[in-house]
Amino acid sequence: MEKRSYHHGDLRQALIEAGLTLLEVRAADALSLREVARAVGVSATAVYRHFPDKDALLDALAAEGLRKLADAQRGAAERAGGGQAGFAATGVAYVRFALANPALFRMIFGAKASHGMLDVPPHGLPDALIFLRENAAAAAAETGTDPRVEAIRAWSLVHGLALLLLDQQIELEDALVEQIIASELP
Repeated sequence: MEKRSYHHGDLRQALIEAGLTLLEVRAADALSLREVARAVGVSATAVYRHFPDKDALLDALAAEGLRKLADAQRGAAERAGGGQAGFAATGVAYVRFALANPALFRMIFGAKASHGMLDVPPHGLPDALIFLRENAAAAAAETGTDPRVEAIRAWSLVHGLALLLLDQQIELEDALVEQIIASELP
């Protein structure tokens, strides 16, 4: 990663962007605050003004990753025209996000991730999970099923598929990923 000179502006956001860039080439557990500071061109102590420890930085990176995932899913749903096709498109976007950002994806949904993500009040959820609940509610209204069941079923399908692909347990072309998701989501 090329070192940049940092002089003014939003240091917190610059550190997050540097962390995301570093996650493109290494796993989250290999990331260090010193390395992120070096990438931005500030002292390691400057990082501590915004992130008291590595976990705080990783939480910020996960939040930004979930925001990016939500943006990708919303764009995919809009391009598909919403409805059932849009819901399926959000699943394909989820898998594509995982494949394009493996370290970030694993960090977001890894062992340290919050449990019960679907059970917290909507105001406490990241956009990507709010979007999942909204889509699941719409699908449930059409099929007469429980929205929570629809959310868990859809998330299980795309998350499991993403992990199988990331772990190279299966190899699929993009068109086949789309076909699997479209055939399983309402």
